Amino acid sequence: MRELQVLIAFGGFVALLLWGVHMVQTGVQRAFGKSLGLWMNRAMGSPSRAFGTGLLVTAAIQSSTATGLMITGFALDGLVPLVPGLAAMLGANVGTTLIVQALAFDPTALAPGLILAGVWMFRHYEPGRTRDLGRALIGLGLLLLALHQLVTLFEPLQKAPLLGSTLLALTDAPVIALAVSAALTWASHSSVAVVVLIMSLAHHGLAPPELAYALVLGANLGTAVNPVLEGGDNGNPAARRVPMGNLGTRIAGGLLGLALLPWSGPLMTALGGGAHGVANFHLLFNLTVAACFLPVLRPYARLLQWLLPPRTDPHDPARPQYLDESAREVPAVALGQAAREALRLTDLLRESLRLTEQALLREDPRAAGQARYLNGAISQLDRAVTTYLATQDQESLSAEDAQYLKSILTFSMNIAHAADVSGMGLLGHASRLHKQHWALDAEQRAELVEVLARLQRNLRQAAALFVSGDRTVARALAFEKEHFRDLEARAAERHLERIKTGHIAAADVSAFYLEILRDAGGVNACLVNAAAYPILDRHGELRPNRLRKTE
Repeated sequence: MRELQVLIAFGGFVALLLWGVHMVQTGVQRAFGKSLGLWMNRAMGSPSRAFGTGLLVTAAIQSSTATGLMITGFALDGLVPLVPGLAAMLGANVGTTLIVQALAFDPTALAPGLILAGVWMFRHYEPGRTRDLGRALIGLGLLLLALHQLVTLFEPLQKAPLLGSTLLALTDAPVIALAVSAALTWASHSSVAVVVLIMSLAHHGLAPPELAYALVLGANLGTAVNPVLEGGDNGNPAARRVPMGNLGTRIAGGLLGLALLPWSGPLMTALGGGAHGVANFHLLFNLTVAACFLPVLRPYARLLQWLLPPRTDPHDPARPQYLDESAREVPAVALGQAAREALRLTDLLRESLRLTEQALLREDPRAAGQARYLNGAISQLDRAVTTYLATQDQESLSAEDAQYLKSILTFSMNIAHAADVSGMGLLGHASRLHKQHWALDAEQRAELVEVLARLQRNLRQAAALFVSGDRTVARALAFEKEHFRDLEARAAERHLERIKTGHIAAADVSAFYLEILRDAGGVNACLVNAAAYPILDRHGELRPNRLRKTE
């Protein structure tokens, strides 16, 4: 009976420890998540800066797993090159050791104050950064309390024969101990919690140094598994290079550590005993791995590129079909190929707008996801066209070819921007419409159908204009901006009327509908900028601005 009580208590305190870690992670991520991600993305310009960024972010959010998933997400979106991504992973692994070092000094006395302050902040502030920080403080207090309770629980177990024999068996089988610890870390998503648990065992003499070190090696291996399994890859092996590279460094370090365990006697004496010895070994291991891999990250990255080549999908909409490198020798042919690729952008945008209409009017989340995928493909294809033209030999171009190159760039850039406006605006409104359980009235739905159909027609005109350069059609397309301004003005008047009549619910929906029309006008403005304005500008039919001259 006593053993069952201890087992239940152990499970409960471990669960409390994990929940505390989770609250700290989510609290900090909710408080600083978006700005933290943007700062992190900008800061990872070189391997050394990326290493420091990974270290600092992990120390802030208390989880190398969470940092690893963020870096994997950046790499998946193509925002982080491979070498800085790997360096940031190494920094994240060192960052988590700083948390363990702080916990090794048993700051349990701070727990009640942290929980008190956190609860007060959580209950007295509206949802926002302060409240999220209160959540993090509550989690930190719970983490410290759970650690204290585990220490107390282990005290009478020092003489328990079953636990002693089990740990003794693991001491003689370090590979099994490593595997058990890795599995526990993977399941808990927290190497901090597992290492803290190992520290508690070591503190009471339940885990000798050899076993504790093997368990720490397993915790370091397990924390690298989550980004591999959960980071996603969009079916492209190249997107897995950063998490797989991080896992490779953990495996190499773990194997080296296991091989050196039999000769770790002098190391144990130098690191100290108990919880401090475990924390010091955890720090030493990650610093050693970082020191070994940072100088060789570039050849290591080339190895990963060879092992995980990019997937070539002939049906991938983001894959260029006409950008032939051999055509560069004849500038006219190269520009023609780039123009054909730019026209493909309009085909993708046309399908994206069709799916956006389904997402808005039918509240179809699947259509919204497909539209976002196409918008991402448009962005990638625009970058490919821009790179192809930017690297074209400018000296070999005639004045006419140089003007044509500029018009292709303008067209491609504005079509891609139209996709961005549609994705961030119209698709965002579709998601909000579904979450708020709002419904457009019959008049709004009918007008929205007409607006989206008009966008499709203007997109077809923009594509035709890009080929023909007809000045009359360009003027007609340019006047479409006035039509969208009138639509927005009429919708604003209706919105004010609803506010005056006191129909608050209807006013909320009309304000939301007004935002939809504004973003639709933004998409249309991109189409005009892409095709109509360059033609009218060449014929001198554009004024510098809309202001009337004053005498």
